[in-house]
Amino acid sequence: MTATIIVMYVGAMTFDLLLGDVRSLKEKRSVVRPIVAELQRKYAVSAAETGQQDLYRRTELGLAVVSGDAGHLTDVLDRCERLVAGHPEVELLSVRRRIHGDDD
Repeated sequence: MTATIIVMYVGAMTFDLLLGDVRSLKEKRSVVRPIVAELQRKYAVSAAETGQQDLYRRTELGLAVVSGDAGHLTDVLDRCERLVAGHPEVELLSVRRRIHGDDD
């Protein structure tokens, strides 16, 4: 009898964003929600606004993804970063990325 080894990788990213010409929390939501929805729809990641909710020109977005393949996980995280950075209505100030494997 052979044992099957299941390997799982979890990737997490946090984006610190400066929003463009936004003057209210309502306008902020109209910028942030479509980005979160696009990340979820295109890449099947869990994504949400995770910080700076009380400031209308700054936000923090967080996302997480699980994969059985480290290469696939890295590819998804790269694509998510490019998607967020490509939105002209936000300025990407910083990105934090963490990948956890079974040996962590």
